[in-house]
Amino acid sequence: MSSKGKTYLFKPDFVVICNEKDPELALKPSGLKKVSYNVPTWKTSDPNLADYHQQSVSASVAGDGFDDKILRSAKQDRTANIYHAGKTYFLTATKTVNSGDSICFIFPEHAMFRLKAWIIKSGTPYPRIEFLFIPKKDGFYSVGYIGAPSFKNGDVDELWQPLIWTEKRAPLQPYLTASFMATIPTTLVNDGHNSIGVLAASRYLPFQPLPLLSNSQFGIALLNDRSELQPQVFAPMPGGMNSQMKAGHSFEFSMGLIVEPLSITKTYEQIATSVFGFKDYRSNATVSMNTTLDNLIDYSKTRYAWFIDSLKGFAYATDVPGAVKNVSSLNPLELSIVRDDQEMFDKRAYPLMEFMLSREKFLFAIDSNQKIQSPSRKLRGPIAPLSELQVLSDVFGKNNSFYATMAKKEFGTARVRNLDEEQKGRNWVNAMFMFKLTSDSSYLRLSKLLADQYLKERVNTRISQFGDPLFSSNFFWPTFTNNWSALLELYQLTADQRYLEAARDGARHYTLFTWMAPAIPNDAITVNKGGKAPMYWYLKSKGHHQMYYPEEKVPAWRLSEMGLTPESSGTSTGHRAIFMSTYAPWLLRIGYQTKDPFLMNVAKASIVGRSESFPGYHINTERTTAYEKVDFPLHEHKDQSVNSFHYNHILPMASMFVDYLVSDAYVKSNGRIDFPSDYIEGYAYLQNKFYGAKKGSFFQFENVQLWMPSRLLHIDDIALNYISAKKGDTLFLAFMNQSQKEVSTQVSIDPSRVNFSDNTGLRILYPSGQPLPLKDGSFGINVPAGGIVAVAIAGVKISSGFQDQILNVKKDERSDYTHIPEGDTKALLFKLGAYAQKLFVFLQEDDTRWRKARMIYKIDGKRKQVIDKNEYPFEFTLPVDKDKPIRFYLELTDIHGKLIRSKETELGR
Repeated sequence: MSSKGKTYLFKPDFVVICNEKDPELALKPSGLKKVSYNVPTWKTSDPNLADYHQQSVSASVAGDGFDDKILRSAKQDRTANIYHAGKTYFLTATKTVNSGDSICFIFPEHAMFRLKAWIIKSGTPYPRIEFLFIPKKDGFYSVGYIGAPSFKNGDVDELWQPLIWTEKRAPLQPYLTASFMATIPTTLVNDGHNSIGVLAASRYLPFQPLPLLSNSQFGIALLNDRSELQPQVFAPMPGGMNSQMKAGHSFEFSMGLIVEPLSITKTYEQIATSVFGFKDYRSNATVSMNTTLDNLIDYSKTRYAWFIDSLKGFAYATDVPGAVKNVSSLNPLELSIVRDDQEMFDKRAYPLMEFMLSREKFLFAIDSNQKIQSPSRKLRGPIAPLSELQVLSDVFGKNNSFYATMAKKEFGTARVRNLDEEQKGRNWVNAMFMFKLTSDSSYLRLSKLLADQYLKERVNTRISQFGDPLFSSNFFWPTFTNNWSALLELYQLTADQRYLEAARDGARHYTLFTWMAPAIPNDAITVNKGGKAPMYWYLKSKGHHQMYYPEEKVPAWRLSEMGLTPESSGTSTGHRAIFMSTYAPWLLRIGYQTKDPFLMNVAKASIVGRSESFPGYHINTERTTAYEKVDFPLHEHKDQSVNSFHYNHILPMASMFVDYLVSDAYVKSNGRIDFPSDYIEGYAYLQNKFYGAKKGSFFQFENVQLWMPSRLLHIDDIALNYISAKKGDTLFLAFMNQSQKEVSTQVSIDPSRVNFSDNTGLRILYPSGQPLPLKDGSFGINVPAGGIVAVAIAGVKISSGFQDQILNVKKDERSDYTHIPEGDTKALLFKLGAYAQKLFVFLQEDDTRWRKARMIYKIDGKRKQVIDKNEYPFEFTLPVDKDKPIRFYLELTDIHGKLIRSKETELGR
């Protein structure tokens, strides 16, 4: 096969792997340094081939997604090398016969089997090589095609074997990727001219049942037995489905031979679209995204969302009983502002602000004996990343000095925030946020200097090992690519095109972790058979209860994982496809700005039409519509059994929806609806943009405030999503059609939010600019397929509320921070716009030193008041009259009963 002046020979070479007994295929930890990943292994009776050495796994590696049958099963003589998985017989055709469009290969007769193979040159979209295998003895068999071109490691520009071997990270031995873990069923090598691969036919990776190890019909490999890079397919897998064969029974298989004059990510796109039918395939399934967002926010305020007020966090019981975990205070803060939601601020945003400034790690547990996922019980914050300190400072008008103080300290140190991953403070990402925090141009120069070095070492040079300049190890998918979300932030700050191109490169490599297979059939699929929802094995093992949903038939596209990713390298075997697709808005914007429709289609596929509320975490054992339902999350913890619930993900998912809605309006309006944003860093893959604190543009109108209160609109057709904004007496609305057909529908505005008068008038801003009739807050609208319509409604009275108060920030230089030696105590006076003022005092020393704590205080010279804390954590929160000072001191009783009193302190003066 020839392409770009290069010729590639696909030889008629095969290997047959035989076992008399079941080699007991089993996934085991790879033991690779700096990366957690499970690989297929096989029992072997030959100790010389038992090259797999099972590692001891730390007690901290546990919880949802970690399977003890994989991690901690009995040690055996095993191999992870596919060429050691049985007795091997290498075969090369001794004769070829041309017959029209086919080439038949003749192999020597063998005592144990017969092999026939042929190439069909006109196969579409790729030539096909097919084989017929007939064993002569009962046993377990696997046939590997090993005739593709092979390359020395140093002779390739890039390689890929799902899931973890990307860029130039090559496998250390011939590991197999089982078909259920192949985002597309091939491995690829790019030699600087073309990408070469061998693609298993799509029919061997069917939509039903959900792909699992037990039903995987083949495996793919990249490293051969000569330690060269060579795309290979093995079917069936030794010990896997169909591998046990009776003498005389036949086994057939078909593969495509790939030579594409494209990069690996472009070849991935080409295969996804031409073979597996990937396209803009999703639309709102049962409700609009706005309805999903409203339902999700409602759910977040119920007891089912399991927020523990006393610990200021969401229960993390799925993984770590007794612990709480938060992602960021910026998610609820954004939601409280954008949605004009005082309750969200009081009950979620403000408590999380205290948590993020006081706790040592995102995962907080009082129980000092809890080791799972390495929690901390210490109040040695801030756990908030430097970027979060910058946003909090900006939102409140830079009136709280402690944000900058903490940020400067964090920039000069390193901290472990999540799991055991250490993050260094001084890097190009944090330098960018230090510039935004301080306006000191030296930080921007440093950010660009370090970023350019990062481009040289990490982007322009393909990485060849696990680990990264910004991450000490690989686990979540963002650690496997360049830091493309932060690169987009730097591009938006500097307008330097090279950062945008680097972000696009990272985003395209991220799509390698998104499922593009199985292909979606046109059929309707029956789910919840017998009225029972599927039960996730992990939760069943924890004693969770069966869930019941009606049996129904639905279009297959609604059930597809196409566009979603597994959770991480270490949990990909169980967490097949997670709904936390926070990458969606980023891909949408990068795709738009770089004219890359594939990125935009992946973005939409990952988020649109997947649920009516919070859908839990993942698709795992069987296809179901349970997670689509509005009442799906409204159950007690033990009554959830379809998938796991990580309650700290609820508000980041809400931010994800806000981000996507605003980004979709930006893209569909060609940038004419544009609301400035900040960065929510969170941890792992939980990056979002932060909206609401800065005014934006809405076509010809400037200084427009994003304002999206709950259930502002009722729209008769679910195909339309919308965003809303306000300026003075004008309400702005943009409607984004998620379907492939024009929508004509009625819209009604909530009269409790917006009052109309005789002077109220509605005008289309885009596309026509003409007026529309408006009656009793309702109007009709036509939105083109996949398009947008924007309107302005002038002469209305919009009910003002919490949003106006929290954003009403005036210069305030009163004292707001102090350190008290007794108890190693910090005191912070939060100045929260025109809305409120709160004092937060916390001891960094714990109950190994102190038995109880008392705070005695006076606000603005009024009567003395007392708060007691008789158990750890020793922390105090109290409202303080706006603009008023507060004087206080502490009385601490140590574990021996001795009373110690601090000096009196005043803040707010």
